[in-house]
Amino acid sequence: MAAVAAVLLIGLFTGSARAASLDCSEPYAICAEPADSIGYGGEYTGHDEPSLLFYSNTPGSGNSSLYNLQLPSDPKVLPNQAGTAGTWNFQTHIAFWVGMALCDNQSAPEFTHDPCVPDSDSNIFDGASPTAPDYIGRHPGTAFLEVQFYPPGWAPWPPGISCDASQWCASMAIFSLNRDQNTTPVTDNNEDCLNTVGLEPANFAFITKSGTPHAPPAPLSQTLGTFTPDPATDLFMNSGDQLSVDVHDGSAGLTVIIHDHTTGDTGSMTASAANGFAQVLFEPTSPTCHQSPYTFRPMYATSSEHTRVPWAAHSYNVAFSDEIGHFEYCSAVAHEGGECLSNGEPELDGDDDGCFSAAFSTFVPIGGCIATDNDFDGVSYQPVWPGTNPNRGQDKKYHPSPITFTSPLFNGTENYDRVAFEADLPRIEAADFGGICNRTTGANCVNPPPGSNFYPIYSTGSSTLNPSHNGHCIWQFGGPFIKGTTNTFGGDSAAEYGPLLFTAYPGIPSRTNNFRNVLNSNPCPA
Repeated sequence: MAAVAAVLLIGLFTGSARAASLDCSEPYAICAEPADSIGYGGEYTGHDEPSLLFYSNTPGSGNSSLYNLQLPSDPKVLPNQAGTAGTWNFQTHIAFWVGMALCDNQSAPEFTHDPCVPDSDSNIFDGASPTAPDYIGRHPGTAFLEVQFYPPGWAPWPPGISCDASQWCASMAIFSLNRDQNTTPVTDNNEDCLNTVGLEPANFAFITKSGTPHAPPAPLSQTLGTFTPDPATDLFMNSGDQLSVDVHDGSAGLTVIIHDHTTGDTGSMTASAANGFAQVLFEPTSPTCHQSPYTFRPMYATSSEHTRVPWAAHSYNVAFSDEIGHFEYCSAVAHEGGECLSNGEPELDGDDDGCFSAAFSTFVPIGGCIATDNDFDGVSYQPVWPGTNPNRGQDKKYHPSPITFTSPLFNGTENYDRVAFEADLPRIEAADFGGICNRTTGANCVNPPPGSNFYPIYSTGSSTLNPSHNGHCIWQFGGPFIKGTTNTFGGDSAAEYGPLLFTAYPGIPSRTNNFRNVLNSNPCPA
């Protein structure tokens, strides 16, 4: 979450014999984006996650959301190593996801370890003053859910990004932050935890057809099998399939159900202690890292501007997000998952890492790197998205189709009242990421980001997701020229994502991590 943000295990098993776990301090892991650098040993991982937020003050909007969604397809023209042919989904985004804030009383801000009351707006604390009763540092410990979808056709899990040569898969990833934000300086968990699961431990499980994880999901229990997709047990989906994605608090815990209406298949996952989910215990003085079985549940009853994860850069609760900025071409690698040796540029830089050769791919024979694109010059920041070529024939031939989805419904039938567009560009343009954005004043925080030639936007169009809903409004992601577009919200990223948002964090009265534009209505009800 800028956060990916998801989330994805990338490069986890390269160059190290460390036990298998999703460690978000890895330089090219996809995890929820924290408000401040969490890299243990000084590394920093940044994630560009342009997002669409959904708001309602009606109870149920914060703990249930039902989306209809169509998986994007790839063009017929394959990419080539020179970057002059087709562009596929794995190049523009290595995952997209839907999210929700969850309880975790062992996670930041760590004011107390009192139990978190789930599904309750009594958890809203977003005041800036440490003496105020609603001070954000008093907020109950919070985790964030990302239901992530992974595109096919390239380097396989693990340590790559594709589950299959031609099919998509999905996971439940839940991120926590084991840091006390109320001390000066901040207090992190014990060194054993930092060395095993990092500061942002994650529970992880692929969505399975049985609803049971095919390997242990808890941070200290994870094995190589946790991150190895299995077509015998996991839900695999085809490009173009029409899905419903149901996220809600069930009797056994936070539950995700994906119905593939094209194939008739169903997959699910419940974040319960019975399924092996656990919270990493915050024990900063302990010599050993511990975890305890835990059933995750939604944090809030509603989803508003006041419901958020206090340690995350993004300000969202219920949200859709894309994970972009993770692909650069590379023609020679040091080893699979290692650094790039040659990419045709005069000088290699920090984003030329997490690289795989053409021979490692499941289908498309190109080499590339998936570290965070910290100079915004990779594929995600070029006009190769759907809807970036006004010649729709050429657009369809060389670019993927857009992700399309409806606004979610809550309580089964109710629409969210309003929406917001949010981009965490100030966070990833900051000095600890090599940029010059001053997050205290907002100086030099820009949209689109420096070095980019394009930045994708959300637009609306007409639905083909379900024959009974043809003509209904859908959201789509890419450029302004997608066929059937009805509203581009200004037509570029500067107009759509709006002004700088200054937000309070524990110990920090105000900081900008995002551009955000809140609309006073929902222009695209389901």
